[in-house]
Amino acid sequence: MQLLLFNAFNGLIQGVFYALMALGLALILSLNSVINMAHGGFLVIGAYLAYTLAPYLGFWGALVAGPLGAAVIGLIVERFLVRPLYKRPDPLYTLLLTFGLALIIEDMTRTIWGAQGLPFQIPDILNSSVSSVLFFITGYRVLVVGITLLVVLGLWLMLRYTRLGIRIRAGTLDLETVSSLGVNIYLLRALNFALGCMLAGLAGVLAAGILGLTPPMGSSLIMPSFVAIIVGGVGSLVGAVFGGLIIGVAAGITTTYFPAASDAVIYLIMLVVLVLRPRGLLGQEGLFE
Repeated sequence: MQLLLFNAFNGLIQGVFYALMALGLALILSLNSVINMAHGGFLVIGAYLAYTLAPYLGFWGALVAGPLGAAVIGLIVERFLVRPLYKRPDPLYTLLLTFGLALIIEDMTRTIWGAQGLPFQIPDILNSSVSSVLFFITGYRVLVVGITLLVVLGLWLMLRYTRLGIRIRAGTLDLETVSSLGVNIYLLRALNFALGCMLAGLAGVLAAGILGLTPPMGSSLIMPSFVAIIVGGVGSLVGAVFGGLIIGVAAGITTTYFPAASDAVIYLIMLVVLVLRPRGLLGQEGLFE
């Protein structure tokens, strides 16, 4: 029983990373209409920036600076690489662009920081277990879940009650009308892209404290994040979160009984959802209604 709880909780933590990644992907896909294959690269950027800045800013400063750095780089990428492709209606152009960018980021990471894995040091107080029975529940893992909950709540409040959030929601429904009302849609798309990249960077920093840092770490998380969007429903941010948690926990539980099928079960869930409910679990308009 304890082994089952151990693997299920590990799956929950993995699902949290999928959920953060899927949130960023869903934001960028909904407003920017970009299938961002480089999203895993921004996860890597956030993680390695935090690792580099941690000796100067400390863990907590790096936890903030890493995602912000990923957001700034996301702004630059959107301005000079993605924006010129908005006028091309075929999403294949941005898909190929971001796929190539993902390869470049991984190679640059390997060149700058090396191909070997690096440890991301977290405060000792967060490494201790919160329970003598459930030894696998450490303070850091509780922190990861807590930060994710706060981020999801903050994003929901921002989309509901701030001018930027309302414009993002409106733009996902009718960008031309938003533009006709005098809103700078290029700036809106840029900020939205940066916000999605920041979520990826945050996922990278949090994941680094558990998984360590490796150049391909983003590649291992990007495909399950796309699956989370499909399972939850394209266009639904709440669905993206639930999709990530569902596939993460399912993979963790499967590890207990059939370790070799822990990855396959993720895609099996996607297949079942597509057959029974092609629009996804919450795939109408979700948070954008």
